[in-house]
Amino acid sequence: MKKRAPRNKTIDLTLKEIAAYSDRLETLDRCVSCEEILNTTIWQDMQDACQYLPKGFVDLLFLDPPYNLNKAFGGKKFKKGSQEQYAAMLDEWLAPLVPLLKPTASVYICSDWNACGAIQTVAAKYFTIRNRITWEREKGRGAKTNWKNCSEDIWFCTVSDDYVFNVDAVKLKRKVIAPYTTEKGQPKDWDREEHGDFRLTAPSNLWTDITVPFWSMPENTDHPTQKPEKLLAKIILASTHEGDIVLDPFSGSGTTSVVAKKLGRKYVGIEQDKTFCCLAEKRLAMAETNRNIQGYADGVFWERNTNVKNELV
Repeated sequence: MKKRAPRNKTIDLTLKEIAAYSDRLETLDRCVSCEEILNTTIWQDMQDACQYLPKGFVDLLFLDPPYNLNKAFGGKKFKKGSQEQYAAMLDEWLAPLVPLLKPTASVYICSDWNACGAIQTVAAKYFTIRNRITWEREKGRGAKTNWKNCSEDIWFCTVSDDYVFNVDAVKLKRKVIAPYTTEKGQPKDWDREEHGDFRLTAPSNLWTDITVPFWSMPENTDHPTQKPEKLLAKIILASTHEGDIVLDPFSGSGTTSVVAKKLGRKYVGIEQDKTFCCLAEKRLAMAETNRNIQGYADGVFWERNTNVKNELV
């Protein structure tokens, strides 16, 4: 276990925990029923695991594959290729996942700006593309000869025209800068509350309220590309009902599974790195007693760094 600063909240694993959580992991070598793999973490390459999973059981697919970058990760090296090469790789990942989806399923595919062309081409082959979400990553170094990269994209797709979208579940609560009132002095489309003046706004495809996990956040891990719990909460609440099944075939440290559990959904996570699988299981165990999602409270999402009950969200 790494030695951390006293205020560092990053989740660690001891050798004893790795041994204990390893016993909870599944590795598939036969076809399984839906009941056998619900609420599990599968330690396996996603393409190997997919051949054993049941058909048509997934309500929401969250796909966060390796980006088209030069990078070593999970014991594999990825070399940046052309748009055509990355599209072919993405197709290899996506093709075995399509039969696992229900006709009413939604699909969210993560990418950076450089992969947009490939993502759009492959996603359109299998799904109806509904939107492209851009979310702000406030972390990262500046660039001297280019604009700083501080955003990523998520492509929202559906298998058919019959799909779930719970718009009221994902509204954003914003501070009112110009509190307009009626002639009688009453708030106009906003509310006076104990902690200030706020307005509920419709969700858009531009997300500027997301905080990337860092050392002082209790959800933080050492996973290099960990997605924020708040980001997954938006997606899961919008595109599933309680009890629905969420699949993440590149599960990493388990954020999708953890948020699904916190929100009363079922989950299946697939990850080829054993340590990250164990980290996911530890986070899932922690979610038994703590279901808080930073930035989501009282049934609404709050702006980043909004002071609510003296808590930064």
